[in-house]
Amino acid sequence: MPKMKTRRGAAKRFSVTGTGKFKRRKQNLRHILTKKNAKRKMNLGQSAIVDKTNEKAVRRMLPYA
Repeated sequence: MPKMKTRRGAAKRFSVTGTGKFKRRKQNLRHILTKKNAKRKMNLGQSAIVDKTNEKAVRRMLPYA
């Protein structure tokens, strides 16, 4: 059986936590930052956990994670 390939784009975007969940970065922190308040920008800078509904798709993209 040949090795399965990892989706490299997904490998750069997601990392696995100690409990086996996937960590991701939040969106909306690239541009148009003037209209967003400081509290919102600080919250967007923190990492988030991939939702349960999307976890199956992420796990398929990262077979060895």
